[in-house]
Amino acid sequence: MMGWGDEERGLFLQGVRAALPLLLGVIPFALICGIASMEAGLPAWQAVGISLVIFAGASQLAVIHLFVIGAPAVVMVLTAFVINLRFVMYSASIAPHFRAVPGRWRLLVSYLLTDQAYALSLTRFHEKRGCRNPFAYTLGAGVTIFFVWQVFNALGILLGAGVPDSWGLDFGVPLTFMALLVPAVQDRPTLVAALVSGVTALVMSGFPYGLNIICAALLGIGAGLLLDTTGEEGAS
Repeated sequence: MMGWGDEERGLFLQGVRAALPLLLGVIPFALICGIASMEAGLPAWQAVGISLVIFAGASQLAVIHLFVIGAPAVVMVLTAFVINLRFVMYSASIAPHFRAVPGRWRLLVSYLLTDQAYALSLTRFHEKRGCRNPFAYTLGAGVTIFFVWQVFNALGILLGAGVPDSWGLDFGVPLTFMALLVPAVQDRPTLVAALVSGVTALVMSGFPYGLNIICAALLGIGAGLLLDTTGEEGAS
């Protein structure tokens, strides 16, 4: 693959190892999505297809929820689109590191890009030692998360509604995002963005169709950008 040598394979394995701790949150999250698909009445092949096509837990759960309440197809598509808009920002922020990567491999990384893979890659790219092959590292993290997600999503589909509520698998969703959030909060703008988003999501939790998440993301980004811009102007 792209003439890989020992260095590239080593970085790929570093990406794999970096993703392993996050699987503690990914596994129950994937199980929840698989179980939710079956509880919604989807055929197993459709449940697997949703996981492969969307490959984004938050959007997957949102679409399943909208399907259950009988929302129009256009609402489901638009909701998934809006929720996944964050990946456009993710891609834009790390794109400069992939300029030397051929287009077909960039497409592969874009498909495998998740919240976890992005957070791990961004953290590594900003380290003092840097990353000589960002593609190999990001691919290692992305492939690991993709494989584990699909396996445990399928397991959740097989289990269906047979998993008792007493197992408490719901902890996987907040645990996953907490594991991503803490390393990403490195300065005041990101801290403010996280706080504004969290408060907004809680205050607007009664909004339908997951609009509280969309509003929380927009307000959090706006607050972070405002503080960042204000800080730059004050320093100049």
